[in-house]
Amino acid sequence: MSAGEYKLDDADRRILRVLQQDGRITNQDLAAACNMSASSCFERVRRLRERGVITGYTALIDPKFAERELLIFIEVLLDRTTSDIFDQFAERIRRSPEVLECHMVAGGFDYLVKVRMKDMAAYRIFLADTLIVMPGVRETRTYAVMEEVKDTSVLPL
Repeated sequence: MSAGEYKLDDADRRILRVLQQDGRITNQDLAAACNMSASSCFERVRRLRERGVITGYTALIDPKFAERELLIFIEVLLDRTTSDIFDQFAERIRRSPEVLECHMVAGGFDYLVKVRMKDMAAYRIFLADTLIVMPGVRETRTYAVMEEVKDTSVLPL
């Protein structure tokens, strides 16, 4: 079902706001927080999952414990913008565990890539051995993050 076929109502939005803050909350506590019966809440969450509104649950890990404290954004400019190059680049990016996000963008470059690395030496190795050798990559620009002002996955509802 596409997003246009299903509209969230106020109860759905209440449920989603609570789940975004605590994905491990019990159905009983979720129902209480949303002012509804446990069975009604359970059914709504089930429907939200079936319709693809809720796409999964995850544990968020502090990057320092994974030795990935260095956050870097990279602009990638391709030498050709053809569908085969886009497909090859995307396939290689998906297989790269260092890449947290990759977005095709409009503007002066083709992709914006977000990576987390142990340090600048590890990034230099990633850049030389992984990113630069990907199909179609002509140029990159690196932006190392000095301070993370805001980092959230919570969508406003």
